[in-house]
Amino acid sequence: MRSKEEIVAEIKIQLEEKVAPMVAMHGGSVSFLEFDMETGEVELLLSGSCSGCASSSMTLKYGVENLLTHYIPEVKSVYGRDDYSSTSAPFFYHSNYHNTDIDR
Repeated sequence: MRSKEEIVAEIKIQLEEKVAPMVAMHGGSVSFLEFDMETGEVELLLSGSCSGCASSSMTLKYGVENLLTHYIPEVKSVYGRDDYSSTSAPFFYHSNYHNTDIDR
């Protein structure tokens, strides 16, 4: 049985080598937050254009989750949390943003 540290190291390698380049092409980033040994859940932080993007849930389930569960048997599921403090082109609506063309 592998230690949590070994599993987390492998998760980070997969994210850096396979996931990061793909989401970066669309102006986003995905960062590791936590791995729960009991449930096998991986928590990720979605930043940039990934934050608030409607497609991010599909990317997480059919892309990232499939990849991680394939290469790392201890991983059972993946979920993401939007980075509301991200300043790099977030996809969600900011309350301090006002576009009069939208309001007309």
